[in-house]
Amino acid sequence: MTKRIGVLTSGGDCSGLNAAIRAITIHATQHYGWEVFGILKGTSGLIRRPMEYIKLDLSNCDQTMLRSAGTILGSTTKENPFYFPSENGQKIDRSGDAISGYHQLKLDAIIAIGGDGSMRINSSLAKKGDINLVCIPKTIDNDLAQTDFSIGYNTAVSVATEALDRLQPTAASHQRVMILEVMGRDAGHIALSAGIAGGADVILIPEIPYELGAICDHIQKITSSGRNFSLIIVSEAVKTESGNAVLRGTSYNDRPRYGGISQYLCTELEERIKADTRFTVLGHVQRGGQPNAQDRIIATAFGVKAVDLVAAKTFGEMVVWRNNQVESVPIDSTIDTYNAVDPHGMLIKTAKAMGIYVGKL
Repeated sequence: MTKRIGVLTSGGDCSGLNAAIRAITIHATQHYGWEVFGILKGTSGLIRRPMEYIKLDLSNCDQTMLRSAGTILGSTTKENPFYFPSENGQKIDRSGDAISGYHQLKLDAIIAIGGDGSMRINSSLAKKGDINLVCIPKTIDNDLAQTDFSIGYNTAVSVATEALDRLQPTAASHQRVMILEVMGRDAGHIALSAGIAGGADVILIPEIPYELGAICDHIQKITSSGRNFSLIIVSEAVKTESGNAVLRGTSYNDRPRYGGISQYLCTELEERIKADTRFTVLGHVQRGGQPNAQDRIIATAFGVKAVDLVAAKTFGEMVVWRNNQVESVPIDSTIDTYNAVDPHGMLIKTAKAMGIYVGKL
């Protein structure tokens, strides 16, 4: 009988999601002759009654999807099926409704595209409800273990690099210190890669402590050498020199909402070295826009591999990109280990060799 598979996206959006959806649809329908259903708004589409889903085929998964940002299926960061918001504001367990929806649609498997939080939720749902699950990693933070890259990361780095490219002429024209704050949550991958690519003089990431005095000395040394500007890139989760997180409150699930470290650094540097200093918070600009070529390729390869895993009945796996190959690993192995920047890794050594201040090592 013809297989029926579902595909969903959950968690924060990023560039490259639609490329993965397209690859899943084309490979499943053309190579295997299956039916593909797009579940809307993550697992919420399975919970609501009537269920919210669309049939995916070549008519709605053409080449324009490679170029489009976001996700045509929609996503959510607020509707965990185990703690689903009710009309009275209480959180209730509606995982049973999601499981029931899977079986009502007579799905043979679900391919879920998400980050670490989505992986945990979907894995728990699959174990509870006898759901055949394959996962695809996506996060601009690139903090999922076992994979070199997740969908969305490379585009986010490109956006941050372009921001540095645009800030540099302004910095030089006005003899300024420019500070760029980028996303990444508790990992500094975006800041580190974009900082090297964009010629930053200082890269600050959560994994490595820093000293304001050392930053000031570094900037003054640059000024003494004859250059009249400096570029700093900082990851949003970097703390103050005294170790306090800079927050904008908490999110719906009580996770800290970072933001403001660039303003803190701006104030401190102006007071200490009297430099004309400006800060820019890049924010959600890093999530939007057309995916770059690398994200399109990775997303497409992930989609094809995920469908092949379903065909082989190899469930409970996440596809990964390692050593320029697409493989798969158990989902639990990816969510139990955090992929932080290695303070002694190749990129840190590269940055130091280029004379970039990366903190106390």
